[in-house]
Amino acid sequence: MQKRKLGRQGLEVSQMGLGCMGMSYAYHPVPEENCLKVLDRALELGVTFWDTAEAYGPFKNEELLARSLKGRREKVVLATKVAWKGGVAGPENLDGSPASILKAVEGCLSRLKTDVIDLLYLHRMDPKTPIEESVGAMAQLVKAGKVKYLGLSEVGPNSLRKAHAVHPISVLQSEYSLWENAIEAKILPALRELGIGLVPFSPVGRGFLTGALKKFEDFDAKDMRRNLPRFQGENFKDNLKLVEEVDRLAKTKGATGTQAALAWLMNQGQDIVPIPGTTSVGHLEENVGACAIAFTPEDFKGIDAILEKFKVSGARYNEAMAKMVNLD
Repeated sequence: MQKRKLGRQGLEVSQMGLGCMGMSYAYHPVPEENCLKVLDRALELGVTFWDTAEAYGPFKNEELLARSLKGRREKVVLATKVAWKGGVAGPENLDGSPASILKAVEGCLSRLKTDVIDLLYLHRMDPKTPIEESVGAMAQLVKAGKVKYLGLSEVGPNSLRKAHAVHPISVLQSEYSLWENAIEAKILPALRELGIGLVPFSPVGRGFLTGALKKFEDFDAKDMRRNLPRFQGENFKDNLKLVEEVDRLAKTKGATGTQAALAWLMNQGQDIVPIPGTTSVGHLEENVGACAIAFTPEDFKGIDAILEKFKVSGARYNEAMAKMVNLD
C-alpha cells in the first residue's frame, strides 16, 4: 500500500488507516478473536496506521491493540486520544487540563505496552481549558520522548491556529464523507493553509454508505447509531436514496458503494487519510480494494452530481454529542 504524509513534521502513514473503535465500543459486541484476525490481516495488507482512544471501552480497545502488537510494535503507526476524566466520554467528563492529559497518557502508554505514542490527539476540546494549555501539556510529552506527533479532533479554524502556534499540529481528525462535508467550507482551507493533514473518521457514514443497513430496527440495543438523527425515522429512509445512487455508479466500475465512497474521499487530496473501521476481515479487504480501483475524474464528477441531487437528512449528532464539538 502507498504512503501519505500528514502535516509538515515528518509523519508518514499508510494511505488508508484502520479505525479500531468498533472492536470494543459504540456498536455491537464482537468476539476478541475476530478483532485480532482483522488486525493481523490489516498488517498483511499494509494497513499500518491504527487509531484507538482511551475512551473506547473505556480502555479495552488500547488493551486489545497491545495484545495484537506484541512483538511487532514497530510495524504500526499508533494513534490514541485523551480528554476524559476516567476515560469515560461525555460532555460532563471533558477534561483537557494539563494535569489530566499528562496522567491520561501514562495510562495509555501502560495499556498499549509501548514507550512512545506515534500520534496523540486531544479527543475533544475542553471548554473549561484554553486549548493552548492542553496543547502545551501535549508538547511536554513530545519533548519527553513519550509522543512523536500531535493531533486534534473536531475543532475549527480558530482553535487550530491557536493550538498550532503553541506546537506544530500534524493532524486534524474529523468526520468527512459523502454524507458529511461541513468541514469543506472553512476547516479544510485552514488545514491546507497551516499544512495540517486530515484523518476522516466514519468515512463510510458509520456503515450507512455500505448499503448493509436496511432499517433502524436492525441495530443492536446498545448501538450508538440508535441515538443519531440521521439513522432515525424518515431520515433513514431518505438517506437510503443517496446510498442507492452511489452503489449504482460504483457497479459500473466493478466496485462497491463502500469502495466508491473511500475512493472519492482519498481523491480529495494527498493530505487525507481515511480510517474506516470494521470487525470483519472481508470488509477490511473490501475497504483496501478502494485503493486499487481505477476511478476516473468523470466518475468522481458523477459522485459529486449525486451529492448535489440527494441532500443528507438529519443532523449527524444528537444534542448531547453536539456539545462536545467545537468548530470555531
